[in-house]
Amino acid sequence: MLETVIKRDRDMGTPARESAETVTLTIDGQAITVPAGTSLMRAAAEAGINIPKLCATDSLEAFGSCRLCLVQIDGRRGYPASCTTPAEDGMIVHTETPKLRDLRRGVMELYISDHPLDCLTCPANGDCELQDMAGVVGLRNVRYGYDGANHLQDAKDESNPYFTYDPSKCIVCNRCVRACEETQGTFALTISGKGFESRVSAGQDQPFLDSECVSCGACVQACPTSTLQEKTVIMMGQAEHSVVTTCAYCGVGCGFKAEMKGQEVVRMVPWKDGQANRGHSCVKGRFAWGYATHKERVLKPMIRKRITDPWKEVSWDEAIGYAASEFRRIQARHGRDAVGGITSSRCTNEETWLVQKLVRAAFGTNNVDTCARVCHSPTGYGLKQTLGESAGTQTFDSVMHTDVVIVMGANPSSGHPVFASRLKRRLRQGARLIVIDPRRIELVNSPHIKADFHLQVRPGTNTALLSSMAHVIATEGLIDEAFVAGRCEAKSFRQWRDFVSLPENSPEAMEEITGVPAQAVRGAARLYATGGNGSIYYGLGVTEHSQGSTTVMAIANLAMATGNVGREGVGVNPLRGQNNVQGSCDMGSFPHELPGYRHISDDAVRGQFERDWGVTLQPEPGLRIPNMFDAALAGSFKGLYCQGEDIVQSDPNTQHVAASLAAMECIVVQDLFLNETAKYAHVFLPGSSFLEKDGTFTNAERRISRVRKVMEPKNGKSDWEVTVALSNALGYPMDYRHPSEIMDEIARLTPTFAGVSYDKLDRLGSLQWPCNEEAPEGTPIMHIDEFVRGKGRFMITKYVPTDERSTRRFPLLLTTGRILSQYNVGAQTRRTPNVVWHGEDLLELHPQDAEDRGVRDGDWVGVQSRAGETVLRATLTDRVQPGVVYTTFHFPESGANVVTTDSSDWATNCPEYKVTAVQVTRVSQPSEWQRQWSRFADIQQKLLRERERESEAALTGK
Repeated sequence: MLETVIKRDRDMGTPARESAETVTLTIDGQAITVPAGTSLMRAAAEAGINIPKLCATDSLEAFGSCRLCLVQIDGRRGYPASCTTPAEDGMIVHTETPKLRDLRRGVMELYISDHPLDCLTCPANGDCELQDMAGVVGLRNVRYGYDGANHLQDAKDESNPYFTYDPSKCIVCNRCVRACEETQGTFALTISGKGFESRVSAGQDQPFLDSECVSCGACVQACPTSTLQEKTVIMMGQAEHSVVTTCAYCGVGCGFKAEMKGQEVVRMVPWKDGQANRGHSCVKGRFAWGYATHKERVLKPMIRKRITDPWKEVSWDEAIGYAASEFRRIQARHGRDAVGGITSSRCTNEETWLVQKLVRAAFGTNNVDTCARVCHSPTGYGLKQTLGESAGTQTFDSVMHTDVVIVMGANPSSGHPVFASRLKRRLRQGARLIVIDPRRIELVNSPHIKADFHLQVRPGTNTALLSSMAHVIATEGLIDEAFVAGRCEAKSFRQWRDFVSLPENSPEAMEEITGVPAQAVRGAARLYATGGNGSIYYGLGVTEHSQGSTTVMAIANLAMATGNVGREGVGVNPLRGQNNVQGSCDMGSFPHELPGYRHISDDAVRGQFERDWGVTLQPEPGLRIPNMFDAALAGSFKGLYCQGEDIVQSDPNTQHVAASLAAMECIVVQDLFLNETAKYAHVFLPGSSFLEKDGTFTNAERRISRVRKVMEPKNGKSDWEVTVALSNALGYPMDYRHPSEIMDEIARLTPTFAGVSYDKLDRLGSLQWPCNEEAPEGTPIMHIDEFVRGKGRFMITKYVPTDERSTRRFPLLLTTGRILSQYNVGAQTRRTPNVVWHGEDLLELHPQDAEDRGVRDGDWVGVQSRAGETVLRATLTDRVQPGVVYTTFHFPESGANVVTTDSSDWATNCPEYKVTAVQVTRVSQPSEWQRQWSRFADIQQKLLRERERESEAALTGK
């Protein structure tokens, strides 16, 4: 287990350099050979020699402002800064001489002369580089007093909910400013004033909360003093040990060190060796972990007969026994297939594995599905058909080798911010950018970044746009003929080329459909095909369409046609939404597939599982989530085990989902909070947060990373233990003692995980599947020499218009997405200070559409579709084009999915969240659904409070 006493990660001073050329020099009598371009500071650090420093850190380019790292070089005048001086062949360098010691003490004396001497009460005491360096240089007295001008009375900025800025302790090292520029890419910080008046400022001398700061924490991490300090550290003091774990928010899968005091988290620090995040973080992972100890967490199991009854607190044994008896009763009366389960993309691989195993082996049915159905199931289908594997092709690091990037239907700055920072760094280095999105996302035009093309496609016409790009590539001789001839099926390629070359697929013919000017399409296609390494990153704006699977195949077609698969800097890269969407798919959470994407009807595969599990499995696919809902309303589906998902808020056509749940006889919900789905539950099993469990997550780049328990479960059980108990109560024995044993079973039965073990993960940090005999340390890049399916297969991607088209009654098209500060249904982030940035879901409306409807900024507007109506507050913006409106779905009272319909992808039933025909009108009161929701929510909270009162009465004996 990676658990340590708190100590600062070794800082080499400046970034590592990669070069085939080396230089050899002598530092303090040691001969040292390093890559050309390496700084003297890093060369010394490589030899174990630590040169004093304040402004230098190995996550940032050298700046040379503190003058503490001076060295002496034989044959050269003066004392250069070691951080900005490159090593050269034959150099003889001295890092410790009497003169250097005098110079460093003098520099440090000047720093201390304008710095509060409150070290014993300072929150950074014990974790302050200024304090450390004062000791290193031997500073014993300060000749300059506080009689003259100083900054000791400068006022603190407490506006940010997570950290404080104390300018009185600022040494103007510029590290925070450089971290905001180089690491994060926001450019929100600057140095204002000159000379003695120099100080860090956010924006135009604004409070941090009012500035462009995105609270990623890079500045706090970089600060060598307590100028920028976490408020939790100020309140709780320094941590005493740390545990390395993996973030439970988006699909980037950042590694963190949870710094602890006993069972309490003091702060989450991005892990320097995290292979997905490279020491960076976002506001959610860095700061928004307080939900794990929020007062609204339900920590005791509860049961009730009807959803109109008060909850009754019971023991774990009673709750598990009651749930098992209800499932057995339902199956005895209504048949084996009257029950099913839903796995969670927020839970670990091991927990997800157990839920689908419970459904197949203990329930005896294949009625298991996952929330990945409603986000990335078209990715699995589309990539399997074309490339042969249901996952992305690259590492996140690969983007640093790309020359042309297509970002399609994704907003990385909001949904995958740590990856976005790396992408922006590459764009600042000169890579070119094509954005395909109905909205003008941040990447289109932000500090030091401007997209070459923004193809502002009309919602629902992605396939048409990609076909028109393929037309340009095929008819202008831009196909990589050698790659296609060597790596792809000849017949399918010819058919595809003939299809996309048809005149009706030209940009000019498609312009009326897509709304994108033909010349822009031609320019973008030429750039992608001829600009060097071309990579495609896409998100839910591709998959959540009626032609989601078709568009994924169209993306793969483009990559194969241009030879942009199988090496660094290229590839097809889905940006997964939740932390373990990839893993929940890998673990066999679909009704038609066993783990490893193998069909349930395959006798040989099914037989392997039957022998290992000791049961007979059903050979026919079970029900998908939408089929479960329909069957519930028809009366044939009566029981549901739902672990870690809030389907009432997250699934489309909310009223249909709610009616389906109301028709069931037993719903068992396992979660942290009484969410929207749990309000329809009959059994509530308290869930555990990621801080309370052991296991693994698999991120968007197929990277399997360890999740480590940093505190004991506040509910008394980890999630995997709950599933084991339920299975045992149902009569199917599970006897795991630790999640590592579950991973051993996963490896035994899943070819792509065959080489994965906790020992290997602890040794290597992480692994990217496939990991097996052929790739014992994983596969960072897929399809290098050949595609997983052998020859790549081109697919015909004919554009079929969605049924969700604007009409006279519903003239606008609604599309949905996420925002940086909130996450998915908001169950976690709404219970943190992140609400100061985004406290409600807003409807983005173009000023022209607003004027037509008499709507002003901030007005309440009704949003009506054929599925339902809700009311949101309008915000006017030209980020959306006329005819398009946009909202998020983080707050249950907003009811965004009351409006979305049951339209879905033709191949996978992935809902078409991104295209809903609506009308928007100015209103003065909530919708009827919102009034009903409010009444129902109040009743359910009252029933929960009655349980609390009964519990208190039982404890007091009254």
